[in-house]
Amino acid sequence: MTPVRASYGERLQQVVGERGPLCVGIDPHPGVLAAWGLADDVAGLEACARGMVEALGAEVAVFKPQSAFYEAHGSAGVAVLERVLADIAAAGALSLLDVKRGDIGSTMDAYARAYLADGAPLAADAVTLSPYLGFGSLDGAVDLAARHGRGVYVLALTSNPEGPQLQHARTADDRLVGQLVVDEAAARNPGPGLGHVGVVAGATIGRTGVDFSALNGSILAPGIGAQGGTAADLAEVFGAAAPLVLPTTSREVMGAGPDPEALRDAARSTLAAMRAVLSVG
Repeated sequence: MTPVRASYGERLQQVVGERGPLCVGIDPHPGVLAAWGLADDVAGLEACARGMVEALGAEVAVFKPQSAFYEAHGSAGVAVLERVLADIAAAGALSLLDVKRGDIGSTMDAYARAYLADGAPLAADAVTLSPYLGFGSLDGAVDLAARHGRGVYVLALTSNPEGPQLQHARTADDRLVGQLVVDEAAARNPGPGLGHVGVVAGATIGRTGVDFSALNGSILAPGIGAQGGTAADLAEVFGAAAPLVLPTTSREVMGAGPDPEALRDAARSTLAAMRAVLSVG
């Protein structure tokens, strides 16, 4: 009989408690490969991505590979992504695959099976999803994630300058669209314990008035480091919900490579700043 996997919320709390609140992106875009002295090809992609896990796998709680940089190399790049996900699992960290998928009906169900079903080659511990075909269109993925002890992070308030055009629009009941996304996520985390439905909210968005207090789920906060976000920004943006925040950085750490010890120093420095503000771990 296959043992039942703990919920995503339980697993996330455990690994963050052991290693600290930090998610490191593995985004091997051409500029990073060049800085590492690697060619922009499948061999360079693999050396960079798997080198990140080899250097940091015993220390970082969560890794976030950005699927697009692997897909850009075709089937061979996707095969590298499969190996990276396996490396992350073997290191005892959690994988959060950044795919930002969002669709309807059988198509969304197929995406869910690809990334959230046990035995799927690209199965990750969690994925990012886009709710802009309606939050309910994601329910198949939300339900499948729960059944398999995995998680989802739904885009709510992103840090790109185009985001407010949609995310700060007002609904019929005068909520920001971003608030609506947070509220819908909260409704799918009835508790007790940390739920499996989180949201994405950028560390650089400033004060938006969005209330995260009812979420009871993880908040993925990109933008730390090269995008200008700091640990202090987390306190301003999230306030009392700061203990739910999982800060994520990519270039700030990857830019220190390829030397493994330099990568570890960069990750440790970033983590120390996060601990001081978030009071976690």
